Amino acid sequence: MDNVGIVVADLAATIDFFRELGLELEGRATIEGEWAGRVTGLGDQRVEVAMMRTPDGHSRLELSQFLTPTIVADHRNAPVNALGYLRVMFTVDDIDETLEKLRKRGAQLVGEVVRYQDVYRLCYIRGPGGILIGLAQELS
Repeated sequence: MDNVGIVVADLAATIDFFRELGLELEGRATIEGEWAGRVTGLGDQRVEVAMMRTPDGHSRLELSQFLTPTIVADHRNAPVNALGYLRVMFTVDDIDETLEKLRKRGAQLVGEVVRYQDVYRLCYIRGPGGILIGLAQELS
């Protein structure tokens, strides 16, 4: 897998949020032009993109803020059982500490932190613009 893409409303705030999770900004650019519209099927588009890399260097997250055309659908309030790609989950060392840091950036806990057997502590949060993110802490 090369990356997971998330369309966001506020690129700068979302970059800061994922930095708090330990991701590193790999690059940022404006994507536009005829070739870009052919790839996405949107025609004339202009989008600000930031590529972020996970701390282990194995995965990347592409954050996109569309300037044109405007966003046509919004599933930020969809429950976790809605069809489509809804969330990305990150492994964290300490879920309580991570939640404390992310709450300072506006994160809201969706349900509660739960324990899955003796394997994980898990939760879902809403991050910048309401995007859904999962956190998983492996238990030893």
